Amino acid sequence: MMENVSVITMITLSGLNFPFWQRIIIFVLVLLCYLVILFNNLIIIVLIITDRKLHKPMYVFLCNLCVNALYGSVAFYPKLLADLLSSHVISVVGCMLQGYTIHTSIACDFSILALIAYDRYVALCRPLIYESFMTKQKVSLFIFVSWLLPTFCMVMNSMSLMSKKLCRSHIDRLYCVNLMISKLTCTPAKAYSIISLVNISFFFGIFWLIVYSYVHLIKMCIHSPQMWKKFRQTCTPHFICLLIYTITELVDLFYMRLGSGDLSVHLHNLMTMEFLIIPPIMNPLVYGLQLTHIRNKIFRFFHSKKKLQHF
Repeated sequence: MMENVSVITMITLSGLNFPFWQRIIIFVLVLLCYLVILFNNLIIIVLIITDRKLHKPMYVFLCNLCVNALYGSVAFYPKLLADLLSSHVISVVGCMLQGYTIHTSIACDFSILALIAYDRYVALCRPLIYESFMTKQKVSLFIFVSWLLPTFCMVMNSMSLMSKKLCRSHIDRLYCVNLMISKLTCTPAKAYSIISLVNISFFFGIFWLIVYSYVHLIKMCIHSPQMWKKFRQTCTPHFICLLIYTITELVDLFYMRLGSGDLSVHLHNLMTMEFLIIPPIMNPLVYGLQLTHIRNKIFRFFHSKKKLQHF
């Protein structure tokens, strides 16, 4: 006689057990945060697309970084806003899709930041061949690969969980990630563990290539005041964004795998959300304020708006 086995189709998320009036306040704050992310990134994208002077490799890579921030935030903020006004549940398919999108966005962030580091390396260390090397065709190929590799890695990561049967239906987070989904499976997801290890090793290798590029750049520039000035002008924004990204990612990664269950729910939620809040807000601000051409373009845009208001 066959046993009745219930198939899990819905997953519950934790961390939103607040009184309704507190949920409304949090809803407003989250909505404001999401609008800031949309505004900051969209204004950089529009400026780069509409200004021919910004159709250069570094700015094109920056535009992709902002597009990726919008892509990643769509997977998190609308769902969180809906959960604040209703029950915080998600379908298994929706959970897999959210986890895939967030993971892909994180990986694409890293690969695009690696592209920007490589672009700065060629621009400062090989200035004579920069124009002939960083052609439109090569830039397009680099961008394609920077999106393709993370997408492929995360497709393999997510597919390793699709065939697994779930025996639990609660994730101790505000959103879905593959590691938490793997903990719901009835049997250990060995394929997922192996693929995750390969992916982490691959991106860790890219991280060390970025570190090597910067160490080489600093060695090349530190003895030349002119080159050091160029390094500070063009590399400082990228270095700050890379630092923000690395710190927020490491905090989340170590907490997710080694975190203590003794932390309060609110601190737990903050630590799991910070990489979805800080980089998407800070990256366009850092680049917009540090890169002279973008900063001047933004100031001229708002200055012209003020002039129009006087008429």
